Amino acid sequence: MYAIIETGGKQYKVQEGDVVFVERLASEEGSTVNFDKVIAVSGENGINLGTPVVEGVSVDAKILSHGKDKKIIVFKYKPKKGYRKKQGHRQPYTKVQIDKINA
Repeated sequence: MYAIIETGGKQYKVQEGDVVFVERLASEEGSTVNFDKVIAVSGENGINLGTPVVEGVSVDAKILSHGKDKKIIVFKYKPKKGYRKKQGHRQPYTKVQIDKINA
């Protein structure tokens, strides 16, 4: 059984026991979070697609940790004009473990 959830503007295919890195959530480590925007769920009866979400289905997960990704370099320049701009960015994330799919 798997589900496709939406959080942080992105979609993730999850199963029970999976560890997923999602966009930063405003909850503390060790707490549980409930994802109620389930786009699709698959079970023994086949796949159930939502329009836009599947009603009555949610996914429970536990927050393991917060962190930041590797640094990426953003370099902008305009040729022959002497304009150069260098920036770095580290995207924050939350590491969650999927506990249960409530279907």
